[in-house]
Amino acid sequence: MKEKEKLVIETAIKLFAAKGFASTSIQEIAEEAGISKGAFYLYFKSKDELLYSTLQYYFDIIEKRLSLYEDQKLLPREKFVYQLKELIETLSEHKEFIIMQAREQAIPLNDEVKELLFRMHMESHKFYRDSLLDIYGKQIKPFVWDLSTMLDGIFHSYMKVILVDSDFDSRDIAEYIMKRMDNLAAGLSNDSPLLSEQKVADLLHKTKALFLQGNSTIYTILHAMKKELENMENPTSLNTSLEVLMEEAVKENPRIPVIQGMLSNFKDIPAFEPYRQEIAALYKFNL
Repeated sequence: MKEKEKLVIETAIKLFAAKGFASTSIQEIAEEAGISKGAFYLYFKSKDELLYSTLQYYFDIIEKRLSLYEDQKLLPREKFVYQLKELIETLSEHKEFIIMQAREQAIPLNDEVKELLFRMHMESHKFYRDSLLDIYGKQIKPFVWDLSTMLDGIFHSYMKVILVDSDFDSRDIAEYIMKRMDNLAAGLSNDSPLLSEQKVADLLHKTKALFLQGNSTIYTILHAMKKELENMENPTSLNTSLEVLMEEAVKENPRIPVIQGMLSNFKDIPAFEPYRQEIAALYKFNL
């Protein structure tokens, strides 16, 4: 990213947070960034495109801060507490921007923004799921989606409190949430899961269809599949299948039998079933 482009994004975040998206003009952003309006259009075609870039920039900040602990020699629980702490602090530092998104009714949710928000939502759930599996082990695998859903609810409830009153220690909150996860994980061991892998796959498909209203692109779907593969232990053969799918997707006339053949390699893996169904619907064939 060029420095000027970064400057425009950071300026826009500041102005959106202070005035709201609808009340902030391109002229104001350009003046605050110290560039001409014409120079603005060298980087962004519209304010909508700038909004997408500000959201992506914000999510990238979160990803980078969470990744700080990936290569450190920490126990899974300790690493996750640090990551929760970073997440709380990052959200707190940008609370005006978050509050603006919550209260603003005029933010344009075009297809690209919808897809970005949906992808980030799913990636946060996968982050929770993978972290919980690392902490509690395979014995909680049947309940991991229930546990990650509870974690998501608890985290966001406390974030609402923090956005109103920041007089809390981020480390204390992270530790407190983690202890509640211990309680919940222990309690679930004697119960049956509500959210199985298959149920989550079905819900994902229905939610995405409702949220995006059928506007997914093949590139978005393949990107999501790639992210899913990164969470698997031995995805070698599936990586090859995904590469072939990507090669076909960019062709002017994709070969349907090749796509069908590659998708068959993902059969019987619940996490990939929604993607298989979406690709089949896009190319109008039955699995």
